[in-house]
Amino acid sequence: MINKYQAGSKVLYEVFVKGRNRDGKQVGKRRRGITSIRKAKEIEVDLINELRLKANETKTWTWQSWHLECINRMRMTLKMGTVMGYDGDLRKWLPQTWCEKDMTSFTKNDVYDLIFNFIGNRGSAHIRQKTYKKVLRIFELALEEGIVNRNPAKGIRVKVPVAIKKVLNSNEAEILLQQANECNHRFYYHYAFALLTGMRSGEMYALTWKDIDLETGLISVSKQWTSKDGLHHTKSNRNRVVPISGELKMLLVELKQLGPFKDVLKPSVNHARAREVIFDDLVLPRLREWRNGDQAAVLADFCKSIGVTPVKFHDLRATFITNLLSQGVPLVKVMSIVGHRKMSTTDEYLRLSGVDIKIGTTEKLGYALPKATEGNVIALFGNDS
Repeated sequence: MINKYQAGSKVLYEVFVKGRNRDGKQVGKRRRGITSIRKAKEIEVDLINELRLKANETKTWTWQSWHLECINRMRMTLKMGTVMGYDGDLRKWLPQTWCEKDMTSFTKNDVYDLIFNFIGNRGSAHIRQKTYKKVLRIFELALEEGIVNRNPAKGIRVKVPVAIKKVLNSNEAEILLQQANECNHRFYYHYAFALLTGMRSGEMYALTWKDIDLETGLISVSKQWTSKDGLHHTKSNRNRVVPISGELKMLLVELKQLGPFKDVLKPSVNHARAREVIFDDLVLPRLREWRNGDQAAVLADFCKSIGVTPVKFHDLRATFITNLLSQGVPLVKVMSIVGHRKMSTTDEYLRLSGVDIKIGTTEKLGYALPKATEGNVIALFGNDS
């Protein structure tokens, strides 16, 4: 585009051309102070050619610039917790020299040195493995995009010791429930619910009375809420049902008398346009520590105080699984109840239970709720926001 303008007593020309670069972003070039229309047309051709050359240039990616590009793309498809892992974890554990390095110049030795020397001297085996998996994926995305012609991280093996899962045996589970009930522990109903259903904390947090059918004896598990990702589908993205045992039905009757409870749950970041959802029929009491993700520390401290294995909140789910298996409930049935997609996942708990599989149901859990005595008063919950 050529524009004529007046500068004092002189007539001058301005040339402006625009186009899009390799990344699809609009770019432009401008030249002013041209004294003739002929010169302006020549400059216009030159600027158009410059833009075309720019558009055909191959962009040079450093690890830092490509990492940022990957994060921006991930935000559109992945949960915020996953995105935060790729962003925060890699920023924390990668040295600046690595971040400034050209993506095409990395070698397998660079990756090996990062994982086993740089991170190996600073972090645990778990951190090494977690960082390696993220680095591998970032390079894989670069390979798919044509930025690199091979993945330098591929083929490296990072071994970590098998994590020892902690669980409560049936006797310890009953002690936990008895002690929590007797001292009116604010998390009593949460501990009991986790031990009787095997549900994840986030699934329990989002559970409403609409999800519970006492007539059919089933709980429908279709959603969960976490502080990072908001309200979204379950971890496996599949709905499932949990059978209501006699003990669980007793607990639900008590909760029905205490509730329902209200809360405002923010939707997943992947549904940013959706408004916050106000729930007024939530099953379990709202607790500040639960909302802030501190329930694991609260449980571990309480376990220590009553002399049982100091487990964390998620270990109550493991306790549910191992106690069902130890009572002979078939592996495939346990998988269905707890929402495991792979048999190998449930197999870990089978080995932990140390018994063969037998026929059974959730009625065969080795623990029960504390039995109420005459004159026992149920403490009502105050507002804990």
